[in-house]
Amino acid sequence: MTMSTTVAGLAAAGDPSQLIPAREQMAFTLGFHIILVPFGVAFTFITMIANWRALRRDDRDALLLAQRWSKVAAVLFAVGAVSGTVLSFEMGLLWPGLMGRYGAAYGIPFAVEGIFFFLEAIFVAIYIYGWNRLPPWVHFWTGLPVVLSGVGGTFSVVAANSWMNTPSGITTRDGRIVDVDVWKVFFNDAFWYEAIHMLLAAYVVAGFTVAGVYAVGMLRGRRDPYHRIGLLLPLTVGAIAIPLQIVMGDFIARYVFQSEPAKFAAIEALPHTRSHAPETLGGVLVDGKVHFGIPIPSGASLLSGFSPNTKVSGLDAIPKAVRPPDDLVSIVHLSFDVMVGTACALAGLALWFALSWWRNRAREPNRWFLRATAISGVVAIVSLECGWITTEVGRQPWTVVGLLLTRDAVQTSGNLWPLFAGAIVIYAGVTVGAVYALRALRRRWAAGEQVPAPYGPEDADEPAPAATP
Repeated sequence: MTMSTTVAGLAAAGDPSQLIPAREQMAFTLGFHIILVPFGVAFTFITMIANWRALRRDDRDALLLAQRWSKVAAVLFAVGAVSGTVLSFEMGLLWPGLMGRYGAAYGIPFAVEGIFFFLEAIFVAIYIYGWNRLPPWVHFWTGLPVVLSGVGGTFSVVAANSWMNTPSGITTRDGRIVDVDVWKVFFNDAFWYEAIHMLLAAYVVAGFTVAGVYAVGMLRGRRDPYHRIGLLLPLTVGAIAIPLQIVMGDFIARYVFQSEPAKFAAIEALPHTRSHAPETLGGVLVDGKVHFGIPIPSGASLLSGFSPNTKVSGLDAIPKAVRPPDDLVSIVHLSFDVMVGTACALAGLALWFALSWWRNRAREPNRWFLRATAISGVVAIVSLECGWITTEVGRQPWTVVGLLLTRDAVQTSGNLWPLFAGAIVIYAGVTVGAVYALRALRRRWAAGEQVPAPYGPEDADEPAPAATP
């Protein structure tokens, strides 16, 4: 739905009084949940890489990493299940106009996502329970459905989001759906762009975040093979994913230029339609003019159509009745800039990693490289959040572009602020519980104790721990 990141200002004239609390609750819950998605999609894949290395090379350090990572993944999966369930209820509570008018189409991807969610939950339990109970390679392959279900669930949610950007596959009469083409709803025009972009983002976030944990350990003097493998495996995944993500982002930018010109105008903070349109770095839009930005002459035209003569639609091409206000344009523009900037920083780290590995494979990574890796996970999460802000706020004032305005989708009765407060309490509770569980696992691993697998009785003896996670 929407993902506004500010409550500054009052609702525009004619907007329902519950629009701001609904937007802010959706922003908060979606912003929280989206951080967990990469760990359900990509962290499980990294765990399988460690498991595969352990079996192929008889590597006990990799085996220990896989066992521990699987338990961390189980904790994060449980938190994601709670936050995702709250989001599902919010769709009906906060946005009855969307579900009432377009639920017959919009609900299809979520129904498919539910199937993938249950499959993932089942095989997470089997994989966790199967340690030292199933033959090693049989147990390894039980993790594959976890990875595939995570990808399928992500694609399903992205299908719903991309349908709001480029609605298709429906026949309406008097504003109501009378026929649905399921295939076209799911695989709408924007689906593959957004789905691949989100999948790569998941691998970027999980790879750099997990690597950052072990970089911190190495900075504290833990230079044993356990920490080296814990750094190397996820960092390799992140380093491969980030250049692919940048290339994919370039394709998506041109797709948005062609198919979502209003969003592209907000991304570029371009007040007027023109050729030789500049690419503006930073800056905010005030009274229809960009202040404090650094313009690159003809940059937007060159990036959009490979020619400075390419005409780029500006904000003036959007009818005044549905033109986004300056503050929302500034949010979209700055979020896009931060997303691109952080992605480039991560690409620089990936290049540093590749060159270091090529030249000094046997040497210890230097402290500056470890420091950069230690903060790379936070940088990746910031990039992920800014990407979602760009696509969600960039759609405003539409919920379903061209069909349904956000003010017509929102709940109009009651008071949504207490509901928002309740969501904050729930999310704070699961956060505290997750942190407590993860810290408890870490303390027991540091003490060399065996940690029971979630959802089952105690494991057979684990390999002796080499170090703290």
